[in-house]
Amino acid sequence: MSLNLSIGPLVSLIAGILILVMPKLLNLIVALYLIAIGILGLVGAHNLRL
Repeated sequence: MSLNLSIGPLVSLIAGILILVMPKLLNLIVALYLIAIGILGLVGAHNLRL
């Protein structure tokens, strides 16, 4: 039995649970996501599959 997990859905699930528990984390999570996407876009890592 093999289990294939992508990191994207796993991060989304953890972030969703944390937002439900601590709603103030929403600002931090959104900011970190936007910064990460911006850096990846500038560096040219758009071919990276997460």
